[in-house]
Amino acid sequence: MTLRPAFAVLISIAAAAPAIAQPSMIRRVQEHLRGVHTLTADFVQTDRKGKSVTGKVFLKQPGKIRFQYEPGVPILVVGDGRVLNFIDYQVHQVSKYPIGGSPLDILLDPKRDLSRIAKVVPSASPDVITILARDPRRPQFGSITLAFTQDSAAPGGLMLEGWVALDAQNNRTTVRLSNQKLNIPVAETVFEWDDPRPAKKRG
Repeated sequence: MTLRPAFAVLISIAAAAPAIAQPSMIRRVQEHLRGVHTLTADFVQTDRKGKSVTGKVFLKQPGKIRFQYEPGVPILVVGDGRVLNFIDYQVHQVSKYPIGGSPLDILLDPKRDLSRIAKVVPSASPDVITILARDPRRPQFGSITLAFTQDSAAPGGLMLEGWVALDAQNNRTTVRLSNQKLNIPVAETVFEWDDPRPAKKRG
């Protein structure tokens, strides 16, 4: 599989490169995140062992996201505005985590002040902007490195190409986006899901 240029850069620097402050670029990223009210895209997700799965992601502000994986993958991830639900249909289990406790909080809460938690990571390509976000007061929530390319038609003149998330245990997940569509109608029903647990175990 050939990586798009933004991801060739992102994967090579996400874990180790020093961060530098570039307030004007941080403002552009903030403008982009606040200007994206909805997003749909195809994605490829790769875990720390190199295993990849594909799917479709839907985002709607504030705080809603859905990762719909390819057929045969019994996992669904849905953010309903309050929590992230990790649904495993194979074992009939649901795990819930506060959105604010996830690296995805950067995408799902565009009102956050990025200047307090984000730095620009040096990039080998002038067309690729990479932002490393980590809350120093809450290191247990991990970090996320976002990759953008220049796109004059998108909010802030940037297009999100994907991200690398590191959790507190240093587990790394890479998500590459393609076929991104911004600010198109996304129904509320997209963020509904069937609970696989017996009724008495729901809560």
